[in-house]
Amino acid sequence: MNEPRTESNEPAAPTEHGSLTRRRFWQVGAAAAVTAGATTLLPGHAAGAATARPTGRPSSTPSITPSSTSSGGTTSQDYFDQATALAGDNPILTDLVTALTSGFTPPHPDAPDPTMIFDDVAVLSVGWVSATAILTSGGIILIDSLTSPSDAQSTIVPGLQALGADPSTIKYVVVTHAHPDHYAGAQYLADTYGARVLMSPTDWTTLATSSGANIPTRDLDITDGQQLTLGGTTVTLHYTPGHTPGTVSPVFPVHWQGTAHTAMLWGGTNPPTATTDKQTYLASAISFASTMSQAGVDIELNNHPFSDYGLERIAELTSTDNPFIVGTSDAQLFMQVMEDMLNGRILQDQESSTATTVTTAAYTTTTHQGGCGC
Repeated sequence: MNEPRTESNEPAAPTEHGSLTRRRFWQVGAAAAVTAGATTLLPGHAAGAATARPTGRPSSTPSITPSSTSSGGTTSQDYFDQATALAGDNPILTDLVTALTSGFTPPHPDAPDPTMIFDDVAVLSVGWVSATAILTSGGIILIDSLTSPSDAQSTIVPGLQALGADPSTIKYVVVTHAHPDHYAGAQYLADTYGARVLMSPTDWTTLATSSGANIPTRDLDITDGQQLTLGGTTVTLHYTPGHTPGTVSPVFPVHWQGTAHTAMLWGGTNPPTATTDKQTYLASAISFASTMSQAGVDIELNNHPFSDYGLERIAELTSTDNPFIVGTSDAQLFMQVMEDMLNGRILQDQESSTATTVTTAAYTTTTHQGGCGC
């Protein structure tokens, strides 16, 4: 169809198919490209080996000189140690290290009450996964829709009402990626309130071949860097593939007690299984960190609050202290820790592959020499 919508008080629609101070940030811790063959969504970031940290990252960040292995190379543990050292005792960053560690099992904590974390942003959560509502003068842009139509009906709708917002004004549901804990409530909101549902075309295509339940009808495609404007608020949607082939991460303005800030919400945290997909994820993290720097992002958000001390920060929110405002340098530090963990995971895959090859070669040699092979 590809026709723009231009309605009063509403944006031209996308392409259609069919303060936590920096001092407080550290004190908190003391107290407590789509890979398909060789292609990628991120131009200039071809899949490759683990990537060195680019220039232009926070100059105050400590650096660890990787230890040498017997072959003189850097090990995965060197990167993990670097990430752990950068995290220190900061629970936001130590949560991230844990969430990106191989074998991590996501917890299922109790759900918090619906909460206005900024003057114009609400979190509606079932505990282990959250939806984020951006309240504008023209209605609501909802980031993700929880795990089921029931969640949308019993958590998002009454949660907005409890905060004085009208769920019937939800105009757009931005689905960050094609996993059911993010898209499964979207069709209910579309059917009930006429909300338009947006997802990257890559993840829409993924869902087209899925047999899962509660898959929304394909509606609007997200283009990379697309600006979605509603009322006086513009949300910029960036491709950050890796977690899924079409993951999207928004950057948007918020206000805290009348003061303007810029937030990001990382669209998908758990690293994928395939090494090439992890390399795509790493390229996305590096590219998005640059985007954040250019946009002046000083707020870090996540749709899985166990990944960034999110539920605890909701509990610590007061009228004078907002623990989601981390500052521009520490927002970059968050991405740097992610980068180190992903570099480590990529090398971990390569080390495991090498060890398997060596073991197989030794077995083959023994067998051919007439050994038992046991």
